[in-house]
Amino acid sequence: MDKAALALSPGLTTGLGLCLMIVPGVIFLGIAYLIRRNLVHNTHDFIISNRRVGLGFGVGSIISVWTWAMAVMMSSAMTFQWGLSGLFWFVVPNGLAVMAVIPLARILRRRMPEGYTISEFVFHRFGQSQIATTVVTATMIFGILLEILINLKGTSVVMSTVFPIDWRWATLLTVAVVLTYSYFGGLWTAVMTGTINTWMITVPAAIVVVAVFSQIDGGATAVFSAVEASDPTDLSIFQGAAASGFGITLAFGLLAATVADQTFWQKVWALRPNQVGRTFMLSGMLFYPIPICLGALGLVGLAYGLTPEDIGGDIVAIGPYVVSHLGLPMAIIIAYVFVILAACYSTIDGASSALSSIVAVDIVKRFFPGTTESTLFYVTKLSMLLGGIIAAAIVLSGVDFTSLVLTTYALKTSILLPLVLAIAWPRTNTIGFVAGIALAIAIGMPLRSVYGDLIGTLTILGISGGVVVTAGLLLNKTFDMAKLTEDEPLSDDQLSQAKG
Repeated sequence: MDKAALALSPGLTTGLGLCLMIVPGVIFLGIAYLIRRNLVHNTHDFIISNRRVGLGFGVGSIISVWTWAMAVMMSSAMTFQWGLSGLFWFVVPNGLAVMAVIPLARILRRRMPEGYTISEFVFHRFGQSQIATTVVTATMIFGILLEILINLKGTSVVMSTVFPIDWRWATLLTVAVVLTYSYFGGLWTAVMTGTINTWMITVPAAIVVVAVFSQIDGGATAVFSAVEASDPTDLSIFQGAAASGFGITLAFGLLAATVADQTFWQKVWALRPNQVGRTFMLSGMLFYPIPICLGALGLVGLAYGLTPEDIGGDIVAIGPYVVSHLGLPMAIIIAYVFVILAACYSTIDGASSALSSIVAVDIVKRFFPGTTESTLFYVTKLSMLLGGIIAAAIVLSGVDFTSLVLTTYALKTSILLPLVLAIAWPRTNTIGFVAGIALAIAIGMPLRSVYGDLIGTLTILGISGGVVVTAGLLLNKTFDMAKLTEDEPLSDDQLSQAKG
């Protein structure tokens, strides 16, 4: 298998690429318009879907919002870099991270049935502490912006690799397409288009991988033989270097990415109460085939002896490079592009919707309680546009894709244990919560930059959790979780008055 035989497929024009980006947006815009007319009448509908999301749409929307460009592209990239060990460490924690939300979600749905955001929980949990709430709100907003820009980066990498489209124009067009349709329907739009995107991800992904192996003489057997001949360790899942190089760090980061992310907590409170556990369990289980399928493209890259320099220097481009250079039928290449676009669009849509709930509940209603309901409705929608613009500006600065992912997870890891303990351990107090997060970031992030991701992640976890536990044992105060139900200041009725 010689990489010299690989060549860019003909017919991949700029016009075709732009059409593939715009057409789904136009379809989703039509869906969003219908949603806006029939389901979204106020801020409550816009940010929480009137708490009527069922099992089917719930599973579809969670899978789609969890299928980042990272899941689609980095599964191939990690396999390309570390072999099957990379695929193992990328795939296994992904589904488990979604399922890990279940016990915490059940507690908060029972204690805060009319909740909206995780920052709102922190506000009640720590005696309306502005410091604790501000720390969490800022972390959530920053995390959401990073989610958006990571997926914008993913779209730009794919479109500029497969088509002669400048990555900057791909970034700007993605922002325009997604925010145009998500602006109208909020969470309802994210849930319904996300479910459609899940089908656009799963079915074409399987077809593409089968087509790739069918295109190669000897099929999968030839690929595995070539990889083994080059480096037998690439076919082992027990490479210690993969675990220490990124696997352990990513595992904790993925857990933080669900537990410490408003994108998922918004779904927790939008789902029907009796469907929360089943929805997250099925979402985690049904997610697995996606990265497993697409990770196989990394093995093809290894089999052909490709190097990062051959694909433009960024290993996340290995998937689109393989698909566009094997001589596959145009329909297969288009199917792969749709997989990437669906993953990027659904995640950006879901993150923007989560941002709107934070702005409405944790900023406008809390700090400007006199805001009229009609004004709140439009401010909430405009916040989505502003978030997309800021994220696009950061992407256009040219930051590295992999570094963005690891930085996001490092920051979210700092809030992981304090948040879990705040939900599950009544002795967690404000001092320990705030100090744990602040010290973890202040000490852990510099250590991460000096000693690497593994040392940095373990330090962040140790400090954040240790400080919370120490403060809880020393102060010995117990919080009555029943107060969460009694103290909810923002009822569904208040937001349902926000007419659009």
